[in-house]
Amino acid sequence: MIKAKAVGSSTRRRSVRGPGILVAALAIVASACAPGASVAPSATTVSSAPSSSSAPSTSSAPSASAVAAGPSCGTAPVVLNGYFETGFDLPFKLSAEFTKQFPNVTWNISQDQFANLMSSTPRLLAGDNPPDLIRLPTIVSLVKDNLLKNLDSYATAFGWDKWPASELSQDRVAADGTRGSGSLYAAGLNYSLTGVFYNKKEAAQIGMTQPPTTLAAFEDLLAKAKAANLQPIMAWNASASGGGLAFPLQQLMAALGSTQPINDWIFQKAGATIDTPTNLAAAQHLQQWISAGYFNKDTNATEYTDANARFGKGEGVFMFNGDWQDAAYDTAAPGNVGFFIFPSATDGGPVAAMSAPLTYGIPAKAKNADCAAFFLNWVATNAAARQVDVTVGGSNPGGPTDLTIPPAAAGSIINDTLAAGGAVAKSNGAMDFIANSTGTIFAKGWTPELQKMVGGKETPDGLLKAVQAEYLKELAP
Repeated sequence: MIKAKAVGSSTRRRSVRGPGILVAALAIVASACAPGASVAPSATTVSSAPSSSSAPSTSSAPSASAVAAGPSCGTAPVVLNGYFETGFDLPFKLSAEFTKQFPNVTWNISQDQFANLMSSTPRLLAGDNPPDLIRLPTIVSLVKDNLLKNLDSYATAFGWDKWPASELSQDRVAADGTRGSGSLYAAGLNYSLTGVFYNKKEAAQIGMTQPPTTLAAFEDLLAKAKAANLQPIMAWNASASGGGLAFPLQQLMAALGSTQPINDWIFQKAGATIDTPTNLAAAQHLQQWISAGYFNKDTNATEYTDANARFGKGEGVFMFNGDWQDAAYDTAAPGNVGFFIFPSATDGGPVAAMSAPLTYGIPAKAKNADCAAFFLNWVATNAAARQVDVTVGGSNPGGPTDLTIPPAAAGSIINDTLAAGGAVAKSNGAMDFIANSTGTIFAKGWTPELQKMVGGKETPDGLLKAVQAEYLKELAP
């Protein structure tokens, strides 16, 4: 049984289960209601019937890489309290499958918008009744305040230290407070990838026969779309969902410069800054796109779920988003949505994308920490769970290297995004998201400044300087 409820930034509100996304990771079901600050449908309970046996089937059993002994959920009844991001279906599907295999475990899940998670997580984790498992926008400040459980003992017990180091590095925090090394404080439900989705029919109308290989070629397509009276880019930028224009902005940063300074800034390396010449050029490109009318006019009023629903119905030639949307687009526009990695400034240049774990952590005061850790291990090693990761999340499930990636349906966008992930890995172009650098940088830095830029009240230079100032303020002792 899964009991799901939506939670506002300060008060609880009744809501249906989020649309069918995290992702992301996590795919939005096109036919479901889109939750948002202004929508409060009646509450509902999502149930998952247990299987006929309490033991997992042979086909769903973990591989030899998974450690048989170690922390578990036991056999007595357990209620796992989860706190997930609104709009992401993956954790709910995984939760239901987990209960099928382990009927003694049921779920009580709250959900909230990403921007609210940024600001409410510290208070929630410090309270008397924290969840057992929580979606984490960022981890450094939570580690500093001793609000997250150190997962090193679980990594040893389950053999996570034998997985590819890159899978866990973004969730490690060193003694000096920087990410990328040190102890482990979170794990990914899968490993998402961002890029550009496109409407195949509309792209053909503007002469796009294959994905663009340079930034200039992409911008030429935007101009052609505008001239053809098509919506060039569908985007969201409303406060409740967070500044969606951070997606194209970061892709522009990587197209015009190296990914290393971007990751250094996100990981809070000493002396790192977002205010660089190449990032200024990226922000200038973004401003040009805004001025040219390449984004929907109501971008600042558009929520994430609404933008995806509109794109799925054919509004927008392009949309910057992540592979957690694959299943939703396959459902809304079967066979008509493609995907490509945002191109470099030069033909044949390195490709880069935001590619990171869909991060979940266990609060330091969680009542069912062992069971939550067992779930995280199960997600990466169980055959049925890995299939859910691919089919619903559209992403690489990660885990041991001796496990194959489950197949996606023929013709699914998932095949495109999984292949694109290989190209990003080959060029070492993976980045974390610039919204994850500090606990509230998305809510207090990127989102308001990007909204000002859309409204013509912020310059590219002012954007970067304001965000850097907020960043330093949040890092101040």
